[in-house]
Amino acid sequence: MTLVSARELVTDAATRGTGIGAFNVIHLETAEALVRASADAGLPVILQISQNCADYHGGLEPIALATLAVARRAQTPVAVHLDHAERPELVDEAIALGFGSVMFDGGALPYDENVAVTASVAQRAHASGVYIEGELGEVGGKDGAHAPGVRTDPDEARAFVAATGVDAPAVAVGSSHAMTDRTASLDLELIRRLRGALPVPLVLHGSSGVSDAVIADAVRAGMTKINVSTHLNGFFTRAIRATLDADEKLVDSRKYLNPARDALAAEAARMLRLFALENAEVSG
Repeated sequence: MTLVSARELVTDAATRGTGIGAFNVIHLETAEALVRASADAGLPVILQISQNCADYHGGLEPIALATLAVARRAQTPVAVHLDHAERPELVDEAIALGFGSVMFDGGALPYDENVAVTASVAQRAHASGVYIEGELGEVGGKDGAHAPGVRTDPDEARAFVAATGVDAPAVAVGSSHAMTDRTASLDLELIRRLRGALPVPLVLHGSSGVSDAVIADAVRAGMTKINVSTHLNGFFTRAIRATLDADEKLVDSRKYLNPARDALAAEAARMLRLFALENAEVSG
């Protein structure tokens, strides 16, 4: 296999009524672990590089080229996606570097401005054959699309998709970013309504705070692209901490990054199977 577009992976999952895992890359070890997870699970994966990640590395190009290289050597279908880009020029750079999909996040902008900028970015992305995700953001005074208590209105979402031309919207149904416990409750009926109202697949952000059973229910209700970062980062960090605690004299970073990479790969593979509804339980 080789590098593919998220369009192919998301469309296939939506057709099957299953989910596709979209996991954030932090550094090279993350990308390697996620590609290994995909091979172990025998399932495709989307590798996401966020604007924050690009800034951490001093620019998009270094981490992007490394991630693209890892993806091209994968045994399974792997896509590379730009996540939560708030700067249109970063989207343009990602397209030039060879990303098959991008997300422009205008959620902090006033609604009309968000629509105008997102539509402009989407037009450039489509001209290059690139799949684009958008975020509805502030509508009627909402404080961000994934603030606690915020819910996406199906009619507003339909209007946003029509006005911008995005291929997939990130919708607010009860999840929240950067949660370290898995206690978020999703509005499954709203997911069904959104799925029925929109002609494009739905994206769930903040999935780290959602339990396995509820995520499986959300996929059955119509959610397709499932974004996870914090949850997997926890496995990586805990493995490093355990390795260093076990050997105070350890100084070779490869010797503590390797078990961390293994731990992340194992959990990511498990989550890919969950999203594909392999042996997934239903919540009560």
